[in-house]
Amino acid sequence: MTFSVVARSGSAVGVAVASKFLAAGAVVPAAEAEVGALATQAMANFAYRPQGLTLLRTGVAPADVVAGLTAADPGRADRQLGVVGCSGDGATYTGADCLDWAGGVAGPGYAIQGNILTGPEVVEAMESAWLGGAELPFAERLVATLAAGDAAGGDSRGRQSAALYIADRGAGYGGLSDTAYDLRVDDHPDPVTELARLLAGHEILFGTPDPATLLALTGTLATEVAALLTAVGHPTLDRWAGVENLEGRLVPGFIDPLVLEHLRTKAQ
Repeated sequence: MTFSVVARSGSAVGVAVASKFLAAGAVVPAAEAEVGALATQAMANFAYRPQGLTLLRTGVAPADVVAGLTAADPGRADRQLGVVGCSGDGATYTGADCLDWAGGVAGPGYAIQGNILTGPEVVEAMESAWLGGAELPFAERLVATLAAGDAAGGDSRGRQSAALYIADRGAGYGGLSDTAYDLRVDDHPDPVTELARLLAGHEILFGTPDPATLLALTGTLATEVAALLTAVGHPTLDRWAGVENLEGRLVPGFIDPLVLEHLRTKAQ
């Protein structure tokens, strides 16, 4: 029912998944910072999520996690599973009774798998996208990998849902959680494209500014920003940014170009 990529980048671990299934993001992914990530699909086994993370937490390698979970499961022939840890290769498993086309590939820090696909070209396209996307930020790389599978044919039954889940120590909102991304498209005619749109919005709202691109709030720019703030009805930049959920992008004495562009758009 599903195609997914489970991967690691630096200290972050995560899963991107799409399916002709309602709310696949509620079923498939699990990840824990500094532990690992997994995807359970086909006839998904919810117990794989806590059990797999527990095994990873104790230092069990992904291939042994897969072996242990499936060996203890009488329904393993209908399961599909992908696992990555904090080091080494990922691991993937496809049960003998998963509906065609079903299969997966794994390598250093990734596992890609799918079932009821249009063909092996889906997994092949995803692996090529993952390996060729090393320059991308991790979240964008996962979604680009998912999009490559979707473009190659994806789920042979059609499209319905997609999700992105990434865990990284202290990378959540305000640095107070390890959930860096938790984006879900539960029911949509083009869910992977919609997931990419949500990711772009997430970056604006919750991303951190690039110090190299910050603009000094002096001279004509300071005058323009003051006028824009008046136009949107707020006395200070921090008050307006709080309303717009952009407070994480504020730097005293400077303005992030993304914040400036958003302010200009709102003032229009």
